Parts: sequence; C-alpha cells; structure tokens
Amino acid sequence: MPVEYKDYYKTLGVSKNASAEEIKKAYRKLARQHHPDVNKKPEAEKRFKEINEANEVLSDPEKRKRYDTVGPDWERFQAGRQPPGGFQWVYTGQPGEDPFNGEAGGFSDFFRTLFGEGTADFDTGPLFGRPSTRRRRSVAGADVESEVEVTLAEAYKGSERSVEMRLPDGTTRRLSVKIPAGVRDGQRIRLAGQGAPGSAGGPAGDLFLRVRVRPHPVFQRDGDDLSLTLPVALHEALLGAEVTVPTLKGRVSLRIPPETQNGRTIRLAGQGMARVTGGHGDLYVTVKVVLPTKLTDKERELVRQLAASRADEDPRRGML
Repeated sequence: MPVEYKDYYKTLGVSKNASAEEIKKAYRKLARQHHPDVNKKPEAEKRFKEINEANEVLSDPEKRKRYDTVGPDWERFQAGRQPPGGFQWVYTGQPGEDPFNGEAGGFSDFFRTLFGEGTADFDTGPLFGRPSTRRRRSVAGADVESEVEVTLAEAYKGSERSVEMRLPDGTTRRLSVKIPAGVRDGQRIRLAGQGAPGSAGGPAGDLFLRVRVRPHPVFQRDGDDLSLTLPVALHEALLGAEVTVPTLKGRVSLRIPPETQNGRTIRLAGQGMARVTGGHGDLYVTVKVVLPTKLTDKERELVRQLAASRADEDPRRGML
C-alpha cells in the first residue's frame, strides 16, 4: 500500500525557505497550543505527534536536506526505496540492529520509509557511495505548558502541588512543584529540563506552569494589595468602635473612628500579598454602614428626636 507523503512545512505553517529560527518558533508555538495537557480536544494528541515529527525532520539540517531532495520525486523513491539521481543509502550497522535505536518509534510510516532503513547519509558530491559515520544531530525536546490552580490563601503563603504531565510518547510524569508565596493569576513558573525529552542525546525542554488563582469570596486582589468590604452597624459608625477584620494570616483589630461615613476606606499596612522584592502589600477595608431594621417604637422615637434636633441639615444641599 502506498505511503502518504507528509508536507512537514505545511504542518508547521512555514515556507520551504524558512530559517532554522522560524521553524523553531513555529514548532514551539504549535507544540504549546496542541499539547494534550493543555488542549483536551480528541484530535489534539494526533496533531501534537504530527508537529513533533515535522520538527524532528525540519530542525535537523541532514534530515531536512534528505526530505527536500526526495520530496519532489516521492513516488519513484517509494517504489524503489532510492533517493533521486541514482543515490544510494549504505547501512553500516550489524544485521538485525535497529539503526534508529528505537527513535523512529511513534513516527508515521512516511518517516519510517524515508529515514528508518539506515543511518548513513546519502551524498551529492564526489564521495557518494561511501558509508557515512556521522551521528544524528541532537535535538532539544519541546517545551511543555500546563496549568495549576491554587486558592488565594495558598498563593498568599505559598504551597506545593503534585502535577501529572503527559509526554509526547504517551508516558506520564508526576512532579512535585513549589508554588511561591505571592504568585499572581496568569504567572508562569518555569521548571528547567522537565519538558519533553530530547532526541539523540539532546537536552529536555522546559515545563511552564501557568498559575490560576481562584477568586476569593471575601478578598479582591490588585497586584500585591488586597481589599474587602466590611459591614459596620450604624451605632458603630456614629460612635466609633473596635471591630475584628479578617486577613489571610488571621484576624486583626481595627478602630472605626467616630462619625465614619459609609464608603470610607481604611488602610491596613502590610496585610496584603507577599511581594517578590520582600515584604507585603496592604489591605484596604471599605466601610459599609448597615442600617438597622425592625425598629421598636422606642427606637423610632429616638430617631424622630435625632431628626428634629438636626432639622436644619440638608445632605443634598448644593446638588442643583
């Protein structure tokens, strides 16, 4: 059965004249986009393998040269298993030996047909036909990106997470990751050498963990600062009071000054998130005066007396 030709340039979305840097950028972008740990669509894993295979060929100058030479004459090459122009491949290994040391595993039939039968390069110069002893160029593994979710309290004090990562060959790896104190939503944590393994002795890629901080029911975050709305009774706002305020490291006391207006904001220094440069941000407490309900007759009479004593006051004066 004929083997389908693979257009690796089309797979990576680059031109046939693309530079090594352009190929590298295109590969990294697509690998992050389609990695099964990030993209949960059913077709993502297949697409990810196609991207890796294309990069395996186009990022290696020798493989790319062979691919570009054979490409225009693929049908004739496939029929005779010979490169165009009468070139021959010479395999110098032992009978029964896997010339790719297992590294052709997981690739398509096209890749195996083009590269999997021998490790010797074919030459276009006068030394053609002489067995090659050059080794395959090492290729760095792909960077992998995944997500980890933490609570605001965990982001405040730092935490540790167990992360399971699926590699391109289908295997999984479990890592213990430290989440630094003060980490922000959307921040990426880089774990050097924990990405996909390289080929032919190449270094492994890096793992990038994008942190998602869950919303908190009480606190809102703005950079390293926190804020909250604090309900205060009418008499506490009028006469002043000592109240308890929650923070992410415990409860603290806050003095409400007499005659505090609704909406006033009070700053508690050092009660916010940890800063990368050291110390902590601040906590901003906004007072929300809660008016009493279900007044008794006595309470209504007291309010009438207050209204009568301040009859000359008009809080809306000057509006029109």
